[in-house]
Amino acid sequence: MRKFGLLTTLLAGLAATGAQAQDYPSREIRLICGFPAGSGADIMYRHIAEKLSAAAGKPVLVENKPGVQGHLAHVTVAKAKPDGYTLTLQGGSSLASINFLLKNPPVDPLKDFDYIGMVLRQGWYLAVDAKSPIKTVAELTAILKQKGSKGSYAVSTNTGIVFAELYKAGAGLETVPVNYKTIMDSMNDLAGGNVDMSMTDPPFTIASLRAGRLRALAVSTGKRVAATPDIPTMEESGIPGIDVDVWWSIQGPAGMPKPVRDQLGKWIHQIVTSDDTKKFYAGIGTDPLIGTGEETRALIIKDMDRWRDWVKRAKIEPQ
Repeated sequence: MRKFGLLTTLLAGLAATGAQAQDYPSREIRLICGFPAGSGADIMYRHIAEKLSAAAGKPVLVENKPGVQGHLAHVTVAKAKPDGYTLTLQGGSSLASINFLLKNPPVDPLKDFDYIGMVLRQGWYLAVDAKSPIKTVAELTAILKQKGSKGSYAVSTNTGIVFAELYKAGAGLETVPVNYKTIMDSMNDLAGGNVDMSMTDPPFTIASLRAGRLRALAVSTGKRVAATPDIPTMEESGIPGIDVDVWWSIQGPAGMPKPVRDQLGKWIHQIVTSDDTKKFYAGIGTDPLIGTGEETRALIIKDMDRWRDWVKRAKIEPQ
């Protein structure tokens, strides 16, 4: 009788999972954004939300929960019910670096999430005010060497910090960071000469270039970004050994039913490979990146080794 009872329970559980997957989604999906409304990340979230809503046939609502370098969103999703209705779109760098930048990480990137698929890759940009006479990284480096510790850079993200510190290490600079809640908050100081340079995300950079507010001198990736082919790499600009690329994926809390994960993965693949998304990405300085949930997890593990090295090279103390 006990074996029969266990079998009945198992079959009932499988049936419930099947029904759940078949009915998914039956209501709106929340996409938790760890950055402010109107930010570069928020722009990407809202594009994915719009396309996912069309594919799923249900509303996909973007909820902005900025704070702690995007980790507030990580915690919100990690603690959510693993039913496929609470997801987040996050940079792999944010998760891969968490164990090395924080003394007490609020989440475990390998235990707390189910990865669904990749969506894009991007580089960070080294930029100066558009009115600045500086046209190249070499010119900027010469000025910053003269300034020593009186030189400064604006930053608001972990990726920007690592990029800047690797540049400083490679060029022998003493430039100090000035942290801002968002990179938008630094624009007046950059224009006024209160900071010498800024490490900016692609959507913000592209919008600022078009508006004539910034001049991008180089990109952090080892190869030029297809969306900004005229902007050289740091290697091409005379600073070797810098290849900081940022890729983004979509994930939910650990324990999501496999059929739900598979369905979400199919939708994300359709979205990322669509001509509309490719055009959108090109307009914000990013490139599409295709990958399954399993490939995403593998890349997180690989990037954890890279971030361990970057943090060490940049001499960043965990906070």
